[in-house]
Amino acid sequence: MSASLAMPSYREDRPLWEEEGRDWPHRGASRFVTASGLSWHVQAMGPETAPVLLLVHGTGAATHSWRGLMPSLAERFRVIAPDLPGHGFTDPLPDRRLSLPGMAGALTDLVRTLGCDPAVVVGHSAGAAILVRACLDGGLAPRLLVALNGALKPFPGMAGLVFPGMARMLFLNPVTPRIFAWSADRAAVERLIRGTGSRLDAQGLDLYRRLFRKPGHIAGALGMMANWNLDALDRDIVGLRLRTLLLVGGEDRAILPETAFAVRDRLPDGRVELLRGLGHLAHEEAPERVANAILHEAMAVRVLPPEDPPD
Repeated sequence: MSASLAMPSYREDRPLWEEEGRDWPHRGASRFVTASGLSWHVQAMGPETAPVLLLVHGTGAATHSWRGLMPSLAERFRVIAPDLPGHGFTDPLPDRRLSLPGMAGALTDLVRTLGCDPAVVVGHSAGAAILVRACLDGGLAPRLLVALNGALKPFPGMAGLVFPGMARMLFLNPVTPRIFAWSADRAAVERLIRGTGSRLDAQGLDLYRRLFRKPGHIAGALGMMANWNLDALDRDIVGLRLRTLLLVGGEDRAILPETAFAVRDRLPDGRVELLRGLGHLAHEEAPERVANAILHEAMAVRVLPPEDPPD
């Protein structure tokens, strides 16, 4: 894709910190930071002297996605988790930067503004693609990258042509985000989550519903997908010269598990770990299990001393 699409204005319909964020998970760890021309919602947790671990959520989510995982990782790391542009409580990117490289560049600007140097980066779904792009472009230089059900390859066959085009059409229709928001009752959200192969508790469903009822958040998610181009990432990923752990939910229906094995075969230093019985939102379903996998890998690359992680 040679140019990005203009984002409709939904700033007045974005989630409000005083309302949707009134009882946000780990609200005490939140702050707002100006970087790359945007106001970002960022959460930070864990000892300030510990190695930094950066968490990047996927399309349509926000920092709430890490509510179970962050405390476990924060026992050993200084954990930083932002809302991506256009998601949650972070401003949207302008249209000229609404692309995978643009998103990666904005995230790099945020990390530099925070003055941190992540030793480990963890991304879920599209968040993994953003991190890979940032590492390939030289914006981030961690010792370990963890992709949780990473969206790292284009959709196969006709889906690769149809899905991006459909996202573009939905994004450019100013009514679409409002229709999505109006229909986002709890039953609809639960069907959507179950369609990914995951099952969440009542709190998890409510947090997604809270965001999906805001057209500005829906517009942010659609805008990112509409301007997504994974072909270049798929071509360049052979140059990712750092340890990469691909954590894969065995029941993932959004990104087929075998995709991770195809990615692994093109990485200089990558391995796959299958999480049986978990879906696309594996880190929300079984946060301790995912935390242990990350901690073990961090010890393997000596970011952490070799000792047993907490049970």
